[in-house]
Formats: sequence, C-alpha cells, structure tokens
Amino acid sequence: MSETPVKQQSTAAFYGQAVASFGVAMAATALGIFNLHADAWVRGFLGIAVLYLVTSAFTLAKVIRDRQEAGQIVSRVDQARLEKLLAEYDPFEKV
Repeated sequence: MSETPVKQQSTAAFYGQAVASFGVAMAATALGIFNLHADAWVRGFLGIAVLYLVTSAFTLAKVIRDRQEAGQIVSRVDQARLEKLLAEYDPFEKV
C-alpha cells in the first residue's frame, strides 16, 4: 500500500540542451547589444538590465522549486502519519 516516491531527475541530454540553450541565448543577446547603433551608456544599461533579468529568473526558479519541495515533504509526513494510524487501527477490537 505504501508507495515509494520516485525522485524525478533530468537526463544528461536535457541538462546539456538547457545549458547550450542558455549559452546561445546569452551570446545572441550580448552580440545584439554590442552591435546596437547606440551610445555606450545605452548598451551598458541594456547589458546590466539583461544580467538583472537573468539573476531574477534564477532566483524565481529556485524559490518555486524550494516551495514545491517543502510541499512534498509535508505531504510525505502526512502520508506516513495516515499509514501509521491505519496500521494501528483494528476494526474488530471491542471498545
């Protein structure tokens, strides 16, 4: 009756694709900002804005992951308590 939770893991190919995609996106953005026909301060501002956006996205992803993992831990504790109660309950025991 008790199910062992399966830990989900990404494959090496998925991880590699995600890293490559991130690298290509950052390189393309940097190249676009570098070749932009604007003053240096405008390009600098856009570069800083991109870096801020990337760090914010990483932080948001980490917060969402942490919240999901915390919910799974609470769910597992509740499941263990329920299984213990069901194991100790004897419907034929006289009161």
